[in-house]
Amino acid sequence: MSLYSEVHGSGPVLLLIPGGNGDAGGYQPLTQELAGRYTVVSYDRRGFGRSAAGPVEAGSVRAGPVEALPVDEAQRFATDVEDAAGLLDRYGGGHGYVFGSSSGAIIALDLLRRYPERAARLVAHEPPLVRLLPDAAQHLRFFDRIYDIYRRDGVDAAMRAFAAGVGLEVPQPPPDAALPPHVVELLERVRANQAYFLEHELRQYAALLPDPGLLREHVDRLVLGVGEESAGTLPYRPAPVLAQRLGTGVAEFPGGHLGYLTHPARFADRLAELL
Repeated sequence: MSLYSEVHGSGPVLLLIPGGNGDAGGYQPLTQELAGRYTVVSYDRRGFGRSAAGPVEAGSVRAGPVEALPVDEAQRFATDVEDAAGLLDRYGGGHGYVFGSSSGAIIALDLLRRYPERAARLVAHEPPLVRLLPDAAQHLRFFDRIYDIYRRDGVDAAMRAFAAGVGLEVPQPPPDAALPPHVVELLERVRANQAYFLEHELRQYAALLPDPGLLREHVDRLVLGVGEESAGTLPYRPAPVLAQRLGTGVAEFPGGHLGYLTHPARFADRLAELL
């Protein structure tokens, strides 16, 4: 079993932890912008895309269908964190910069809690930690409904309901666009990844609750980020609440929840400025 990873550029190591699509390809435009400044490490998270469940073996590929991947729900999040730490060990000698968005930001925050010495600086962009919110129960029930839609009506119906419910605008290519083969391949992987996300991550990761006391010890290494176009949406709301509990602020990034994909050049400049 192995973990698929890619390395681009040169300079200080910067690990990009994918969000709910779990796929390194979502960061490709951002990677292209950052590769002149950093050694950018991106990867498919365990269970997604080109990574199968198993020990870290970065730089290799082993594919497998979602149904063939055994999942221990109690250990899955901890393993996600260990995978990120393992990549920093392999490519950064145990130390580097870290960026995570959405679910990837939740993983990044726990990486900072468990292994603060590995993060020179860590940016957590819109972690959807809804249990920090006063109306958390409402949102957790919403995620349960999305899961029920997925089981009853399939992935596409669930993802449409999810995007509408959280205020997420997903960029769509023009219907008559001739897409490059690598983009077609990415879109196929992402759609396949959505089933794994809905089954094993949507409800589980959003229900996690970080310990502000433990994170506060390392707040000098932490940047909490939000999208300048995200205000009023669910993905935006937890970061300011967590920032208040930690006694720090939030940094705005171009675009919304997927700003790294829709505004990669400006997003990269902002990320480099904060790192």
